[in-house]
Amino acid sequence: MNTNDATSAIQVRDIGSFHVGGKMVTLSGMSPRSRVSTAHGAVHPVDPNGEVIVGQMYVQYVRLASARSPHPLLLWHGGGMSGVNWETTPDGRPGWQMYFLRAGFDVYVSDAVERGRASWAPYPDVYPEAPYFRTAREAWEETFRFGPAGSWHAQPQSRRPHAGMRFDVSKMEAFMNQFVPRWSTNDTLTQHAYDALIERLPGSIVLTHSQGGNFGLRAALNAPERVKAVISLEPSGAPDPAQYDPHSLRGVPHLFVWGDYLERHPFWVESVPKVRRWHDALAAAGVDTEWIDLPARGIEGNSHALMADDNSDDIAGIVLEWMRARRLID
Repeated sequence: MNTNDATSAIQVRDIGSFHVGGKMVTLSGMSPRSRVSTAHGAVHPVDPNGEVIVGQMYVQYVRLASARSPHPLLLWHGGGMSGVNWETTPDGRPGWQMYFLRAGFDVYVSDAVERGRASWAPYPDVYPEAPYFRTAREAWEETFRFGPAGSWHAQPQSRRPHAGMRFDVSKMEAFMNQFVPRWSTNDTLTQHAYDALIERLPGSIVLTHSQGGNFGLRAALNAPERVKAVISLEPSGAPDPAQYDPHSLRGVPHLFVWGDYLERHPFWVESVPKVRRWHDALAAAGVDTEWIDLPARGIEGNSHALMADDNSDDIAGIVLEWMRARRLID
C-alpha cells in the first residue's frame, strides 16, 4: 500500500464511538432555573440539583477490513485542542488519522475530558477554577511558535511568522476554529479516562501531541503490558524520574519528535529539558528510546503543529518507519 497516495481507497470494517472514564456526582444546593428550549417555545422549569456524569472522554474509532498491525493506533491531542487535530489539516489536507489508516492501522481518535464531544462538567460546582481560553497571540507567539514575540497582529497582512515556517499561516483563522477551553484542575480525571481506554484494548500504540504527551507517558507506566509503544510529538511535560521508575518500560519503545524554533520561546526553553530528563532516564534503564530533532536532520521550519505543517506527511512517514523498524506493523 502506498501511504503517500491520498487518492487510494481504504476498506473499512466499522466506524463507531464510545465514552470511557467518568463518574456520577450529585449536585445540591443550587437554585431552580427556567429556560425556553426553542424560540417562542414553552417555559421549561429546570432543577439543576441531582446526578450528572463528569470526567468522561469521547473516543471515535475506524477499524479496517484488513489491518496490517495487530495494535490500534491511539491519537491523543494537546491542550486546548480536540481530536479534530488529527482528522484534517487547517489547509484542507487529510490528517494523520487518514495517513495511518492508509498505512494499515486501526485508528482511535480521542476528545479528552471536557473537550469536544466529551461534554462538560458544571463550574464551579465540580471544578473550583474557571477554564482557560486560548488567544491567538498565545498560540502564535508561544505555544505553537508560528512567530517571535510581538509578531502577532489581528490583521493577517501585519503578522510576521518565523522565516521558513512550514505551517500555512494564511490558515491561522481556520486553525483557531479548533481551539477549545481547557481546565487546569482535571488532570486526574483525564489520566483516569486515558488509562480506562488502554485497559479496554488488549494492546495499543499511543501517539500523543503536546499536553497529551504526559498522559501517554504516564499511561505506559500504568500499564506497560498493554502499551506497545509511545510516540510523543513535542510533549510539554513528562514524568519525573525522581518519582517514577522507568525500568518497567523496557519492553515499550519510546519516540520523541521535535520541530524548530524551540530555543526562541520561553515556554519550550523551560519544557524541553524536563522531557529530556525522562528520555535520558528511559535510556539509562535500558528502554528503547529515540529523540528525533528534525532540524538536526536538515528538516527545518516545523512549528509545534507537526501534524498540520505543510510537510506533515513526511513527519508521519518518519514515525511510520520507526514503527516498522520495531515490527509494530508489517
